[in-house]
Amino acid sequence: MKPFRLQVPDTALAELRERLARTRLPDEAPGPAWKTGASLSYMRELLEYWRSRFDWRAQEARINAFPQFKVPIDGVEVHFIHQRSASPDAMPLLLVHGWPGSIVEFLGLIPRLAERFDVVAPSLPGYTLSFAPGQKRFGVEDIASTFTKLMTEVLGYKRFGTQGGDWGAFITSRMAATRPELFTGLHLNYLTVPRDTTAADADWQAQLADWVKERSAYSIIQGTRPQTLAYSLTDSPAGLAAWIAEKFHAWTDNDGTIESAIARDDMLANISLYWFTGAIGSSFWTYYARTHGPWPVPFPITVPTAYAAFPKEILRPPRAVAEKYYTNIQRWTAMEKGGHFAALEQPEALARDIGDFFASYQP
Repeated sequence: MKPFRLQVPDTALAELRERLARTRLPDEAPGPAWKTGASLSYMRELLEYWRSRFDWRAQEARINAFPQFKVPIDGVEVHFIHQRSASPDAMPLLLVHGWPGSIVEFLGLIPRLAERFDVVAPSLPGYTLSFAPGQKRFGVEDIASTFTKLMTEVLGYKRFGTQGGDWGAFITSRMAATRPELFTGLHLNYLTVPRDTTAADADWQAQLADWVKERSAYSIIQGTRPQTLAYSLTDSPAGLAAWIAEKFHAWTDNDGTIESAIARDDMLANISLYWFTGAIGSSFWTYYARTHGPWPVPFPITVPTAYAAFPKEILRPPRAVAEKYYTNIQRWTAMEKGGHFAALEQPEALARDIGDFFASYQP
């Protein structure tokens, strides 16, 4: 295990600005903005801001304010933040992000948790700072195994809690299912229940139907032809920004603008991390592995579980459906506001719910 500090070369920053200056924008399909994808007027303004006013060095300094390390596990140099608490009896807590996220999601959350937890926040293998060209690809099952080794073999924790959303929910749920003896509790802001189209709940059926018709195209292409998509998004910062920004618009609890839900600089810091590491193509592999394999979470999950139910989460199964798979749900909190990127949108509310849940499960 060796300390890590992020330092993007000046030449990479200059190249990004040059590429953004040469962007060739498309025209826009008819209909309301965002209906058919990323808004042309929004993207024009965002790309100019990224080129001329966004301060990457300030975001880099925010990341470097946390203790970071890299360690070889399963053939990959895994990057992680390890923020120890001042409390000697603090519970270890693993935070796991998803797609198109990164450790940037947790920069506002970690300080709110560090009083009570030893926080470990890794970059997923194949994502941003845990990526190197040509390395092997990891699906959910492999990442769960790697993160179990990180917590137990590398960091020496005997028991720990976890928190996850998006793929992080899949990964931590699989860890809980396969190694329940390690868990003090499982906190989720996304539920990984199978998309059962025979469930009786009418609202759940409507969500699934809308997901298939209007929202799932990105996951289909990432899960079937990730290599083809990787060429354009690795070569074009404008394409990368549009692909990711559309998700921040569609998946956050906003009033029509992304910035009403999260700070623009937070989103661009996340996009920039994908750009500078060249990791977007590798990040698709979780989708490809999921598409071409069985459901990655073996149910039922019996460890104490909490769910923070944010109102604009992309899929929101009812509790009756969730309890078929998570059989020990101890806490189900209806959150007042927030969407899929909970740690960025509502860090204070999420931190409070995590703390209140784990207060009952000290090792």
